[in-house]
Parts: sequence; C-alpha cells; structure tokens
Amino acid sequence: MRVSAVVVSHGHARELERSLPALAPQVDELLVIANVAGSVPSTLPDGVRVHTNEAPQSFAANANLGADLTGYELVLIANPDAIPAPGAVAALRDFMAARSRCGVAGPRMLYGDGSWQPSRRGFPTIGATLVRRTPLRLLFPPLRWQRRHYLLDERPGEPVPADTMLGAFLLMRREMLDEIGGWDPGFRMYCEDIDLNYRAARAGWERWYVPAAVVRHEYAAVIDKRFLTRHTLWHARAMLRFLRKHPERLLALR
Repeated sequence: MRVSAVVVSHGHARELERSLPALAPQVDELLVIANVAGSVPSTLPDGVRVHTNEAPQSFAANANLGADLTGYELVLIANPDAIPAPGAVAALRDFMAARSRCGVAGPRMLYGDGSWQPSRRGFPTIGATLVRRTPLRLLFPPLRWQRRHYLLDERPGEPVPADTMLGAFLLMRREMLDEIGGWDPGFRMYCEDIDLNYRAARAGWERWYVPAAVVRHEYAAVIDKRFLTRHTLWHARAMLRFLRKHPERLLALR
C-alpha cells in the first residue's frame, strides 16, 4: 500500500523546515497546502508539491482538499510541527495493511523534549469538557483528574484500539474517508478529528494506536493556557457542533 501525505500550513514555514525532510522520504507522495502567505519555506525536499489557497480554509476543508489532490490508498494528514522518527509511517502503513477494517492509525506522540504526550483519548463527555474549558480546570487540573479521558494510566507498548487520537498525525484509509464523507468542513478549528473518528466508529471502522510509530509534536495547546480567547470560543462552537451532530454524547456524563 502506498501513502499520500498532506500537510496543511497556516504560516508555518519555519516548522516545515524541520518536519518535511523527516516526512518526505517516508511517503510516496507529499502535498503541502499553503493556507496563507508565508506558509512554505524557500526550499523544499525533492518531489514535494505545493497547493496555494486563494483564500484561507478550515483545517477540515484543507484535509479534504488534500485527499482530493492526491491519489494513493492511504492518506496521511500531518501538522507542520509533527516530526516522524525514521520508520514511523512504515509502522502505521504495515499495521493497516494487515487489518482491512483499520480505517485510522495513529502513532505514539512525544513532546519536543521527548516526554510522552497523551494523544490517544476517550471520546469527550459533557462533564469533562466543562472542566477543561472553564475555570474549574484551576481546581481540577485535567491531566490529573481526567485520567479516564486522557488514558493516563495506559501506555501500551503494543497496538491497541482507540476511541480517538489527535489529528496532528493520522494515517487513514481512503476507502473509509470516501464512505463517511471525509472530514466535516463545518468545524472551523478543533474537534474535527474527534468527529472524524466518531463517524468512523459508527460506520464500523477500527481506529488503532500503534506505538511502534513515534512522532514528536510540539502541541501548542493554546486553549489550555487561557480562558475567554477567540480560540476557546472556537472550541466551544466546535463542541456544540459535535453535540448537535451526535446528541447521544449528551448522555455520556463520565
């Protein structure tokens, strides 16, 4: 199976100078979508294509565009600041090739300093979201109290099923994307990866965490640092959209 990689850059030329040389040798096709000016470095690895948007689009819309502009059986969506270790893509690809119903595979993710990053998570609940996105997080720090959501007590060394994984580096089966209608471009920012994994689950596609694949990811976590910013507003709107689409999650209080 061959891999088409799509990297959406929203002014992240500097990050691409580090991530593209690591990613390009591991994939069969690599497309960078320049969402705004200053999105692409002056020099690129051989074979990397660039598509420049006339106007900025949402991450989900760009992910769909990237899938439309590429052609191989597997589609990798990667953030500009996600740097795969050698063999990371091959580990994900080989796992998916061996499991015909695996629609999404995600790697073990590390912060820039090499520490573990909780990228495999449970589907969100109302209670947990209220804590994470309100001043309640000052009293109940999510990474201490929400152990079940972040799966903090699980650091598997072998592949395990996942509810959802961070959308910063996901390998997806094109057949699955076609079946579920791709990413939902109605999400301006945030929660589009949760929605994609949730719809994949409802359609019977497996999602797997493959720790043999290792990716370093800075993960700015802007909405975890301040309240009442435009980013927290975007996240709130995204969660409301997710709940409107999947109202059964209102019953998942824990």
